[in-house]
This record gives sequence, C-alpha cells and structure tokens, in this order.
Amino acid sequence: MSETQESTSIIHQLPPEISNKIAAGEVIQRPSSVVKELLDNAIDAGADSVKILIEHAGRTLIQVIDNGCGMSAEDLPLCFERHATSKINTVDDLFKIRTLGFRGEAMASIASVSQITVRTKRAEDESGWEFELDGGKDKGIQPVATPDGTSISVRNLFFNVPARRQFLKTDVTELRHILRTVQYAALSNSNIGFQVIADNEEIYNLPPQTLKERVAGIFGSTYKASLISFAEETSYVRIYGFASDPKLAKKSRGEQFLFVNGRPFQHRYLTHVILSLYDAWTKNNEYPFYTLFFEIDPSKVDVNVHPSKMEVKFEDERSVIQLARSVVNRALNEHFKVPNLPQQEDTFLSDHPTQGFDSVFGFNTEQKKITQNETGFQIPSRINRSSSPAPQSSSFGNSDYSDLLYGDSGSKHRPNEGSFSGFSEEENDKAKPTEKNGFFQLHNGYILTQTRSGVCIIDQHLAHKRIIFEKALTATEEALPSTQQLLFAQTMELSASDYTLLKELHPILQRMGFSVQLMSGNTAMINGVPADIEIGNEQEVLIAMLHQYQELGQKLQLEAREKVAISFASKAAIQRGKKLTPEEMEALVDQLFACDQPYIDPLQKPTIVYLSLDEIQSRFR
Repeated sequence: MSETQESTSIIHQLPPEISNKIAAGEVIQRPSSVVKELLDNAIDAGADSVKILIEHAGRTLIQVIDNGCGMSAEDLPLCFERHATSKINTVDDLFKIRTLGFRGEAMASIASVSQITVRTKRAEDESGWEFELDGGKDKGIQPVATPDGTSISVRNLFFNVPARRQFLKTDVTELRHILRTVQYAALSNSNIGFQVIADNEEIYNLPPQTLKERVAGIFGSTYKASLISFAEETSYVRIYGFASDPKLAKKSRGEQFLFVNGRPFQHRYLTHVILSLYDAWTKNNEYPFYTLFFEIDPSKVDVNVHPSKMEVKFEDERSVIQLARSVVNRALNEHFKVPNLPQQEDTFLSDHPTQGFDSVFGFNTEQKKITQNETGFQIPSRINRSSSPAPQSSSFGNSDYSDLLYGDSGSKHRPNEGSFSGFSEEENDKAKPTEKNGFFQLHNGYILTQTRSGVCIIDQHLAHKRIIFEKALTATEEALPSTQQLLFAQTMELSASDYTLLKELHPILQRMGFSVQLMSGNTAMINGVPADIEIGNEQEVLIAMLHQYQELGQKLQLEAREKVAISFASKAAIQRGKKLTPEEMEALVDQLFACDQPYIDPLQKPTIVYLSLDEIQSRFR
C-alpha cells in the first residue's frame, strides 16, 4: 500500500468506555450481581463481620462494609483496573483456585456502570483512604478516618446505561435475588456474621454460628428440628451438609444449595439426582431444602468455565455424583428407618452402580401414590350458593399459554380455537345441564350430568378453581371484602424472601379477604381469611400461595392481582378425591355456569368435556 493511499481497514479497537460497558454486561446483570462480587471480596479479605445496606432493591444504593484486611493507598486505584487481582500470580494458580474472586473483572465492571465510593484501612496504617469513581472515571483519592476494613458504596446502578436499568424487575423481585445471593454467602461461611438492612429495615442479623443454626437463622426455626445431616469422606472428595424432612418441601425451587470448596455452583443433573431421592414422599413439583458441600483438591475441579462462575467442571464427575447420591440416600434411609438394599444402575452412572431410591425402599408405583383426599385442601362444609357478579374478562383470557402450561402434549388437551373444551358458540346451550337431571360423581373427581343432547363431564377441582378465581378478582375491586375472623390469631414465621413477597402482596391479600398483620422478625399474624378457606388450613394455604405466586411469575406475565387470585384458587379449590353430596355438586355446577368463562380454569385448562349423543352412539356401531 502506498503512503498516499487511504487505509480501507474497517476493524478498530473499541474505546475503553465502550469495552468496559460491554464487559460489565457479562458480569453485572442485576443488583444481586454487584452484591455477589462485593461479598466475594469481603470474604476473601478475611472478614468475620459483613454488613449489607440496600436501598430501592439496589437501584439507589448497595453498600457492603467488612472488617477484613483493607487496602493500601497504592492498591486502592489498582482494585478498579481491569484484570488486576491479588489472587492470581502464575498460570498454575488457575488450576488451584481457593478464593471466590480471581479474574479481576468485577470491580472494573461495577465502576463502569455506577458511582462508587470506597473507604478502606489496613490495621497497620494510621489512617485510611477514600477513593471515588463516576462511571469508571477516577475522581481522586484522599486520606480519611475510617475503621479497619473496607466499605464500598455503589450508587445509581446502570445510571449511564438506561437500557439495562429499564430491564430490571420490580423491587421485590430484585430484592429477592439479592437475598438469594446473601443466603449462598451466609450458608457457605457460617463462621462469618452477616447483617442485611433493606430500606432501613433489618432482614438478617446472623452472628457467627454452626451450619445448623445458620440454616435455622435464614429459613426459620422450624427447620432446625427437621434437618437430616450427612457426611462422607473419600480420598477424592469430602461431602457433608443437611437435607430437610419432606414435610418442608415447597412448591417452588429456591432452597437447594450446592457448594464446592466454599464456592456456590449449579449442576442440573446433580440437582435432579438429589431431588429424585425424595420421590417417594413428595408430590409432583415439590422441592425439599438441601445444602451440599463438596471439599475437593482445587486441581480436580475447574471453576472458570462460565462468566458468572456458577458452573464448575469436576475431573471425575461420575464419582462425585455417585457419592453424593449414596450419602444423601443413606441419610434419608436412616431417618425413615428403611434398610439399605442393592438396586439398579443409573443410566448416567452406568460405570458406577449406585443405590437409587425406589428399589432400596421396596416401593412400587401404587405404594408411592398419595391420594388427594389424604393430603389436599378440604372443601368447606358448604359451597356458597350466592354468585357474585361476574367480573370482566382478565387480560389473559384469550391468550393461549397451552404450550407453556401443558408441555409438548398440550395440543391434545388444548381447547379448540374460538371455543372452550371443544364447544362452539352454538353448542354452549346444548352443553349446559338441564334442570332436575341429577348429578353423578365419577371417582370422586368428576361430575357427570345429562344435557339436552348428550352428557357433560366436569372436573370438580378445575371448576371450583374458576369459581374462586373470579370471586377473588371481584373481591379485589370491592371496598369491603368477605372475611371470616379466626377465633385465635395464628403467628407464622417466614423466610426473608417469603416475608418480602408477603409485604408486596399484602394490599391485594387484604382486599381478597385475608386479614394479615405484618410484624417484625419476618413474622406475620393471621387474624382472618376468605370464606372459601377451610378453617385450620390458613397457614398452609397462605404459604403455598406465596410459592405458587413465585412460580407463576416465572411462567406468565400477568398482573399481580391475577397471579394472587390464581394462587389462592389453586389452594382453596376442592381437590379431586373429595366426595361431594348431590347438593354440593349442584351448587358447584350452578356457580360454574354463572362465571364469566365457565369452560376454562384460570390457566386455560378445560373445566368441561361434552360428549354428544352422536359421539356416544358412534362408539356402539
């Protein structure tokens, strides 16, 4: 190329301010990402006391204060340089990582999308130092009087990346993610005290304690008496931790924790293996608590396989999973007084036969089934015959969520387009029960009745769910909801995340008929409940509602009051397996056809199946 010829290169290096923001997007996804990185640094600094201050779910302020080793005036600015770290010196160090942070990206990434103030002091120094950055730009360093350790304040997260800020969820959702991050840190470091204050309200105040006490401190005192301990050590790996009694299983995930060398990680197959050990005692979609700790030679595990550092790779993954299954399985066997017996191989671990659950326990399919009438919520002694005015169609009434709700097999259960459960508009009147034809209950789960041109089959659970759903939505719009007061108020202790969610939903629950008083220490008092709840199930229903609300929030984009109404209806509706009197069946059918959308439940499942005489006759030809 001649000197006079212009360059045609289209490739160029990005300016630092742009590359830093791109890199920040890989590391800092939401406020909880900032909390995780700051906690990692505090723990690596040798702190035995950590305080976390949160404002507006981390949008306005995230401050982490520790009493660790602190930094010198020379190290403080270097802390925010990309790929500057005190934890890696040679390539060999990458294969024996024992610290939580090591890549030197976090602080630079946080600084590029926020306004930071750091105060730090080493024990051997007479005074500390203060360093400020604004969007990654150095605002200067100066001496300051401050206690030993480090205090990092991160303000106005994503202030210079409004698109990222726009995609943050509600304050309650973001705070729940932050608390989840704190739970990981607190469980893996029970020797460290943690205090969490959100919007001037203390959520956690955990002193240094044993692991069992730490679990109870985070999730409630009911856990302490229901934990099953386990421990095993081989020449390759040591495993220890706790699993919960199945009675503490919840409808939503979130209380399953895995750690390797103190580092939290996720592993889909290992999680599946542990949860499968509970199949004999839990219903579908119930998830027990467990926390498993693996201690292994750092050279035998790679923790640098994902930007979030939440995935790891074991050198001998099969042996780790095999031992984990065996240890937890044996602990459950001992807890339930069940003998250990040989069992079939696992397809994943075919080279390492291990003990599974069904054959060890000698359970067959019939023994594992738990009938609904043994465990489901009971129907109230009466079904309110008075029908409330039908509410307007909800915002999701015409949406098709069948693939999401029914899975791959949804097509064969999905209502025909433009109709409900196979009904065209012209057939709606034909499908309605005729008067004085009587009702018959099939297998204590379905109501059969004759129509003018065939037979109508009604799913009693889904039908009642539709009735309660519409009544609950109507109640949220009324000034005076219907509440039945309890003779004795009930106090319930919640986990921090459940209590935070309860606070968010409290106004909706009050309008729906729940009389709940929020108290200190993650406790609440139930004074009254809607009339559709059987007295005695108040706490169970309310807690199950919170968990199902979280589950719905991950699946469907609905209004909060709709998700609360669905959760309430799911837990308060009569279950399949409940025997009904003819009067109760008639009342339920009357109320169903008074609904705005009687042919589908709130999640678009058909409540009614109609068989015409022609279809019945064709079966005999």
